[in-house]
Amino acid sequence: MHRGKGMKFVGDSRVPAERTPNIPKDYSEYPGKTEAFWPNFLLKEWMVGAVFLVGYLMLTVSHYSPLERVADPTDASYIPLPDWYFLFLYQLLKYEFASGDYTVLGAVVIPGIAFGALLLAPFLDRGPERRPIKRPIASGLMLLAIASIIWLTYESVANHDWEAAAKQGAIVEEKQIDMEHEGYQIWLTQGSCINCHGENMAGNPGVAPSVFEHGYTKEEIIDIIVNGKGIMSGGLFTGTDEELEILAEYIAADGTPE
Repeated sequence: MHRGKGMKFVGDSRVPAERTPNIPKDYSEYPGKTEAFWPNFLLKEWMVGAVFLVGYLMLTVSHYSPLERVADPTDASYIPLPDWYFLFLYQLLKYEFASGDYTVLGAVVIPGIAFGALLLAPFLDRGPERRPIKRPIASGLMLLAIASIIWLTYESVANHDWEAAAKQGAIVEEKQIDMEHEGYQIWLTQGSCINCHGENMAGNPGVAPSVFEHGYTKEEIIDIIVNGKGIMSGGLFTGTDEELEILAEYIAADGTPE
């Protein structure tokens, strides 16, 4: 007979169960090395988070988010600018080794390696030391990442044409035109014009620009209406030559002829 075969263990309800309270361990013998997650460490995290949250709320109240005009996909001259926390990636894509035929390298490969290295840092350096000088791999990766982000962000801000950016995104008030003028009445009869440029002649984002943002002369406007330009087809005007002259003169005067 094998030892223990057929043996059964039976509990006895008369034996009281000893339960110890959930008291965190005493880390006084290891000052500065570690501490209890609850409540010591978590409380510190909450306090730091609260300070940053209050600072962020104060920033949003004192400095409103800048707004630009309605986006126009047909405006190929518009140069978009990402938010400040993506400026370093925006600058990276300006270099020859990360743009053009190498866009995938600058947009996917390099950022992927950089962020992958940061994610792997805890696994590459598993030392118990908390001092940065004792953890060269993790500290080196972090310092390299911070220096790269700061430098690329600075280069992006220093080399960007902020004056041109302010002009291209400026919100322009709706132009007041003379709706009693004969030229405007002729405009209303041209359904093909209104469909794209609108009744107020201010254009539609993604469809057609304003008829006043050009600087063309009367003769140039007539030529565009008759022959078309770009995606605009010619031969859409259905009025007489005299009406065409009046309409072109009205547009050349920015809708406010004397």
